[in-house]
Amino acid sequence: MRQALPGVLIAIALAALARGMAQQIAQGAIGLPKIPLSPVMCAVLLGMLWRNSIGVPVWATSGLNWTMHRLLRVGIALVGLRLTLGGAGAIALTALPVALICLSVALVAGIAIARLLTVPRRLGLLLAIGTAVCGCTAVVAMSPVIRARHAETAFAVTCVVLFGCIAMLLYPWVAAHFFAASPVHAGIFLGTAIHDTSQVIGASLIYSQQNAAPAALAAASVAKLLRNLSIAVLIPVAAWLTQRAQERDGGANLDPAAAASAGRTPLVPFFVIAFVGFILLRTIGDALFPPAGGWQAVINTGYTASDLFLTCGMTAVGLSVSFTDMWRIGWRPLAAGFVVATLVGSCSLLLNLGMVRWL
Repeated sequence: MRQALPGVLIAIALAALARGMAQQIAQGAIGLPKIPLSPVMCAVLLGMLWRNSIGVPVWATSGLNWTMHRLLRVGIALVGLRLTLGGAGAIALTALPVALICLSVALVAGIAIARLLTVPRRLGLLLAIGTAVCGCTAVVAMSPVIRARHAETAFAVTCVVLFGCIAMLLYPWVAAHFFAASPVHAGIFLGTAIHDTSQVIGASLIYSQQNAAPAALAAASVAKLLRNLSIAVLIPVAAWLTQRAQERDGGANLDPAAAASAGRTPLVPFFVIAFVGFILLRTIGDALFPPAGGWQAVINTGYTASDLFLTCGMTAVGLSVSFTDMWRIGWRPLAAGFVVATLVGSCSLLLNLGMVRWL
């Protein structure tokens, strides 16, 4: 932990600066028009600007990785305190058909477009899985299962980061335009249209903060949880299909390191289980304790901690985005990733608009 401390402190300092900047801009205190700018959006943009202008020192890398992968996921898990089983169940029933259709579109379109653009089969599958399920987590989990090469995994992660970050910064404004009167559908749109869990949480926080609509964060979290759970089905299916394919071609083109690590990745990320656990805790606590007093103080503390952890984590996400790395992977994987991301976002938008209008 001592080795990680410098990077953690950098993330905290930039997050605090981003919150201050967002406040000043929102109040029009620095000579700019009053703009309700989210602290999370400021944090991500500030992190990206810092990484691609000043750079990130090597001694800060481990701490920033810890902030992005550990602290951020604790913040995501704590979002579960905003929900009870009844509330989560109602959102899940609405979000489930949207999530399933978007998942299917991403998988089918990702594989088909990758084949059309002659992107390698395993890279195409990783792009499809990353867009369909849970972004970088899904790519890293699926990579050893399908025996992908390290370069293919790196390319897929880069595409997920690029298009997920673009969606994270753009889609909150789209949601505000189309779902101004329905924050739940705004959250479901963000939760089913954006790649990675961290990016979904970042986008829903931006929407919630700029539109004073906390329900969007809870709805986006539940919709994303449904997508995350699908990995528990997709990984065994992919493993079986890969095994059959390798039996047919005699094991050619395997990456030995990927093959050795297959099966080590858990089917469901721990933070997803923790998220459900906090929903259960909130449900039981609401049933046992009065709405005011000590229990409410616990909930408020959870809210505050979640917001702080998420803002610091999203700052670290911004600090991880290298524009130089984006352009090294070639136009074909980028084109495939862009088309699939656009199709999934459009599909989610149309489905949610239909539900708002006709249901």
